[in-house]
Amino acid sequence: QVQLVESGGGLVQPGGSLRLSCAASGSRFRITVWGWYRQAPGKQRELVAHINRGGGTDYADSVKGRFTISRDNAKNAVYLQMNSLKPEDTAVYYCNRDDVPYGLGSLAYWGQGTQVTVSS
Repeated sequence: QVQLVESGGGLVQPGGSLRLSCAASGSRFRITVWGWYRQAPGKQRELVAHINRGGGTDYADSVKGRFTISRDNAKNAVYLQMNSLKPEDTAVYYCNRDDVPYGLGSLAYWGQGTQVTVSS
C-alpha cells in the first residue's frame, strides 16, 4: 500500500527557512493533488498548502507569501519551501493526497510527519 515519508524538519530561529520533502511509494498512480498539513499540540490538523492537478496552489492565510508548495510528478514527491518562519509555525508537518473533499487528506494512512520547531 501507499507509504508517505516526510523529511526536512528541524529546529530553526525565527526568520529562518526550511525545505520539507515528502515521497510516496507503493501507489499504482502518480499523486498529482497534494496537501501539506500541520498539527500543533492540542490542536486539530490543518491544511496549510495545496497543489491541484493543473499546478495551481492555495495556501492558508497564516502562511501565504511565506510558504511555497511544489511537486515532482516523476518522483511522486511534493515539497514545501518555508521562509520567514515564525514561532506559530511550530508543528508536526504531514503530506497527503488532497482530493475531494479538499483539506482532509485522501489516503487512509499518514506518515510519521516531520517536526518543525521555530524558536530563538
